[in-house]
Amino acid sequence: MGEASAAFRPFPTAGHVPAGVVLRHLQPPDDYAPMNAIANAIRTAKGDNFFTTDEQFAKFYDNLSRCDPVTDVAIAEIDGRIAGYGRAAWHDELDGTRIYEVIPFVDPTVAGQDVFTAMVGAIEARARAIAATHPAGSKLFETFGGDLAPERDSLLRAAGYEAVRFFYSMVRPSLDDLPDAPLPSGLEIREVLPEHIPLIWAADQEAFRDHWGYTPATDADYQQFLTNPVNDTSLWRIAWDGDEIAGQVRSYISAEENARHGRFRGYTESISVRRPWRRRGLARALIAASFPLLRARGMTEAALGVDTENTSGALRVYEGCGFRPVSRSATYRKPLD
Repeated sequence: MGEASAAFRPFPTAGHVPAGVVLRHLQPPDDYAPMNAIANAIRTAKGDNFFTTDEQFAKFYDNLSRCDPVTDVAIAEIDGRIAGYGRAAWHDELDGTRIYEVIPFVDPTVAGQDVFTAMVGAIEARARAIAATHPAGSKLFETFGGDLAPERDSLLRAAGYEAVRFFYSMVRPSLDDLPDAPLPSGLEIREVLPEHIPLIWAADQEAFRDHWGYTPATDADYQQFLTNPVNDTSLWRIAWDGDEIAGQVRSYISAEENARHGRFRGYTESISVRRPWRRRGLARALIAASFPLLRARGMTEAALGVDTENTSGALRVYEGCGFRPVSRSATYRKPLD
C-alpha cells in the first residue's frame, strides 16, 4: 500500500467485521474526497438532492464539534478502496441528556449490509469509550434515517434504534410573489454588514433554544458557520427592531447541486424568529422577501427543511407559503446502556 501503509492505524471494533473489510482511522486530507463521493452517491441513490462539494466537506471536517478526527472517525476499506466511513460525536441537550451521535455512511454499491452493521457497531463502541470518560447521567445513541432508505431503517431497528422525531424536506415549485406578507410594523430589513455577523449568529442561537434537540453551539460550530462556502449575505433577509435582530432567513444557492440535478433551486433556510417578535407574521414576511432575490439569480423554486412537530407552528407557516413535503427523514435513538 506504499506510503498509506506507514500511516495505517486500525480502528477498534466491538463486533464482527466481514472478511475482506478493513476498518482504520482517518488519514486527512487524502480521505476527504473519496468520503465525500460516498456521501453524495448515497444521497443520490436514495433520492436525496443534498450535495456537498469537496471544499464544503473538507471545511466541515476541519471544524468538527465534539468529535476528534484522530480518534473518532472510522474508514472502511475493501481491496484498498474506501467503501464507507463513520464518526462518533456527542452533544448535550438543555435538559442534561447527553447524546452520542452515530453517523455512518456506507456505499451500498460496493459494500453489503453487513459492512453497514459493522460500521455502526464500531462507532457505537467508540461512543461508549467516550461516554465512559463522562459523568453519569441520561445517555442516548442517536443516528438518522428516513423514508428514502427503508433498508437502512430496517437495519437500525434491528440494532435497537427507534424513530423519535420526523422531518420534512419541502419544496415550493415557483418563486412567484407571496401575497399578504407585510413586514410587521416597526421592523425593517437591512443590508448585512460584517459587524452584523456575530449578532446574527447570536440571535439565531437564541431563537433555536426553543426547538427540539437544541444543543448550545461551540466555537467549532461558529467557525463552520463563518466558513460555510454557500454563505451569501446578499441573499439573507435580516429583520431589525432598532438595534435588535427580530428574525432572519439566510437563503443560499448551491450551484453544484443545481447543475447535477438540472434545476434552479434556492434554499430559504435558517429561518428563525426570536420570542418577542413571534406570532406576527415575521417568518412569512422574510420568506416572501427572499423570493425576489432568488428569482433575480435565475432560480425557479425554493426548498427548506422542517421539524414536523415544531411547537412554533413552522410547518403550518411553510405550507401557507406554498411549500409542500417531498420526503421525510427521521432521528433514531436508543439508550446507550
